[in-house]
Amino acid sequence: MFVRGGAVLGVLLLAAGGVGAWMYQSLDGNIHSADIDDKLGGDRPANMSPGSKNILVVGSDSRDGDNGKYGKGLTTMQSDTLMVMHVAANRKWATVVSLPRDSWVGIPTCDRGDGTRSTPHHFKINEAFALGGTSGEVEGAAACTIRTVEQNTGLRIDHFMSIDFQGFKGMVNALDGIEVCPETAIHDKKAHLDLEAGCQTVRDEKALGYVRTRYSVGDGSDLGRIGRQQEFMEALAAKAQKKLTSPAALFGFLDSATRSLTTDKELAGLKPLSGLASELKGIPSDRLTFLTVPNYAREADVPTDKANVVWQYPQAADLFASLAADKEVDKKSLEARSKNPVYAATIRVRVLNGTGEKGQASKVAEALRMAGYTIIGTGNAPSDTPTTAVTFPQGLDQQAKALASRVPGARATEDSAAAPGSVTLTVGDNFDGTR
Repeated sequence: MFVRGGAVLGVLLLAAGGVGAWMYQSLDGNIHSADIDDKLGGDRPANMSPGSKNILVVGSDSRDGDNGKYGKGLTTMQSDTLMVMHVAANRKWATVVSLPRDSWVGIPTCDRGDGTRSTPHHFKINEAFALGGTSGEVEGAAACTIRTVEQNTGLRIDHFMSIDFQGFKGMVNALDGIEVCPETAIHDKKAHLDLEAGCQTVRDEKALGYVRTRYSVGDGSDLGRIGRQQEFMEALAAKAQKKLTSPAALFGFLDSATRSLTTDKELAGLKPLSGLASELKGIPSDRLTFLTVPNYAREADVPTDKANVVWQYPQAADLFASLAADKEVDKKSLEARSKNPVYAATIRVRVLNGTGEKGQASKVAEALRMAGYTIIGTGNAPSDTPTTAVTFPQGLDQQAKALASRVPGARATEDSAAAPGSVTLTVGDNFDGTR
């Protein structure tokens, strides 16, 4: 849940305000540490902006213990929210990008933690947490999720945080509930929620149900739920600033949060979290941007898939490239450029092999086909082609840019001699996969 990620940020900011020595030791011991370094492997994105930080925040949907009532049929660890917070090197701005759980992406090979490894495939992005956490260990779940996010965004993840259901409820209860104002009544058996229309204060199970509800509200999409969670997060943060003025109230809030918090080893403790929070406190509110990666319903590319979304290119690639280079993102501009997506299925692609490696064109074509593109043929280019390139005829510049953004290192160039109606991807010696 996005709001749980936001609550983690709230914990950081509150911790930075200073806690008394009487509560420090107790809170510090609550935080769980996950040693993930040896599970990530060496094939990772380069750090393009030293000094900046990319923090992956996961809302853990574990069904262990008290959480079992929310889905006892699930036997694996689950992630209900996924977002990346980029903190600029100069600490003057930050951007938080939500990655919808229904995002259809490439899942890399991961260590399941039971002595086996998965094979690369495409599926919902939140499967990575369950896949890596097959044995029930958060280290594996976090590592597979990080590998998946890095492969699909090109961002190098520096830190990891996870918080579960029970911690969220405790934080809301410590604030005596949060006011919500649903426009229509909500009756959702899956979320254990019954709410009448109108403003009311929710806490405990109702608060959790409100941020979990999906199918019984609006269009039933994960994107609609993200919007509600963002609103809830803002209300939670505002109330926390007003209410947490006494040591007892602050302790109750932080105790619930830290008991459900798991981080990488470097962040595991109040001291490193407070250090990060001190950096975040200096960021003006108008320079803290929350957004969702540009996307569209996968149904546009695969008519039978009515459940998932795919990221919109080149807008998604531009977003992640900006963050990798530590460049602030203009949310309004990004949203304006994302209003008219170029669907992958409408892009007709011919793939040529310029590497000399037998079968390379077919491999790349299949990867693009899995991503929704329409492949019209494969062939060979001169075997000494050094760089991967996308060429296109007049009028297909948007389609070519969308394709090139899925192939790291590729550039789109207009070719007056190109056949009309399609673009050509020539795979060169520098080819390093597709996103």
